[in-house]
Amino acid sequence: MPCRVMRSIYENAVRNHLDHDFVIIHDPQPLPMVNHYRKSGPWIWRCHVDLTNPNWDLWNYLVGFIEKYDAVILTLKEYAQALTTPQVFFMPAIDPFTITNRELSEAEIADRLAHYGIPTDLPLVVQISRFDRWKDPAGVIQAFQMARREVPCTLVLLGNVATDDPEGEQVYASLLKHREERIRILSAQDSALVNALQCRATVVLQKSIREGFGLTVTEAMWKEAAVIGGNAGGIRYQIRDGENGFLVSSVAEAAQRVVQLLRDAALRKRLGQAARETVRQRFLMIRLLEQYVDLFNAFEAVYRLKRSPNELSRFSN
Repeated sequence: MPCRVMRSIYENAVRNHLDHDFVIIHDPQPLPMVNHYRKSGPWIWRCHVDLTNPNWDLWNYLVGFIEKYDAVILTLKEYAQALTTPQVFFMPAIDPFTITNRELSEAEIADRLAHYGIPTDLPLVVQISRFDRWKDPAGVIQAFQMARREVPCTLVLLGNVATDDPEGEQVYASLLKHREERIRILSAQDSALVNALQCRATVVLQKSIREGFGLTVTEAMWKEAAVIGGNAGGIRYQIRDGENGFLVSSVAEAAQRVVQLLRDAALRKRLGQAARETVRQRFLMIRLLEQYVDLFNAFEAVYRLKRSPNELSRFSN
């Protein structure tokens, strides 16, 4: 990690006095925090990224920090690595009561869309994700341009530039040359707008070519949207192709599915209803909370009752 990152981690550790029973650290950037505390309980690293093909130089550097943790939570079993630290597997989940996911009235939806000048006279095709090459926003624009030759529609790309992504600004700038009346590209932090777009969209895309999980897919499915997802990572664990959405592996396939959904309201309704039921059964916060509680109880067994660390493996997906 660059020296300035390590310096920031040290400064944050000095400012924060963690009188803890458990500490959960998310993603790679703050991993070295573990070096700056005297542990009084288990430290857990929650990794949200796809580890199937990591940068091995970086990974080997991070392992020195990771193996100071008492457990690692990964999203999928296919992300497992050769570690001495026990690994468990929890898929993410959504809170249905947040601003992003709560039910909105038609007036609230219309207000948010009008505030950003988003036209609603034609069907909306929407992708919501940070401006990142792995989300393939350029491919989304290409697919939309192919689809609208057959069915008139409007594309909205809503995202933001992640502060820890040095390429984000470049990706965002490269997309702006495509902006026009029917291609809206917005960089905004507005949870109500995310909700409104997912509710009003005729088709929701998440055409990722690499994806740790993809909670924007989950959010849209919860709203009974017809979702097209890239056949990658965690999206494959949410969408069953043809049952509750579609999985695609190319621009041409994405365009074909967009046209199909724009033309078939009955298909959209069937997929959307199945999508919501999938989220209700598998991806709501109560399931994730239960997994965390079980993990904490397992640590109680391991550290208080001196049982085997293999006790933790019982709580994987």
